[in-house]
Amino acid sequence: MAVQRKILLVEDETSVAMMITFLLTRAGCDVQSAWNLEKALRLAEGHDFNLIVLDINLPQAGGFEICRRLRELPHLQNTPVVFMSGCATLENQQRAFVLGAVDFIEKPFAPRDFVSRILSHLKESTPA
Repeated sequence: MAVQRKILLVEDETSVAMMITFLLTRAGCDVQSAWNLEKALRLAEGHDFNLIVLDINLPQAGGFEICRRLRELPHLQNTPVVFMSGCATLENQQRAFVLGAVDFIEKPFAPRDFVSRILSHLKESTPA
């Protein structure tokens, strides 16, 4: 039986979070969702994740700040991060990669493309 991959999703738009959770769960992933910094940190403190998916535009603390704070947790320092945003400016993309992102997905995205990109990073990050 395959090991279920654990993903932390930080997305404040309920409909987007539900769609992503559905898509990734159907692909065999265990998705834990947060909508802000506080909830993301609470989930992260109690779990190891194989991948973190962060929206950039979030209330209170944005995705870049959440990434920085999650990276302070020793068990998540090397966890791959994928940023996503409807504002895929060159500046946002560069900032994401400076923070150590493995990918930047522009919204709106095609569901199949999104899932295949996420799964490719899970394969790269987890030893066989």
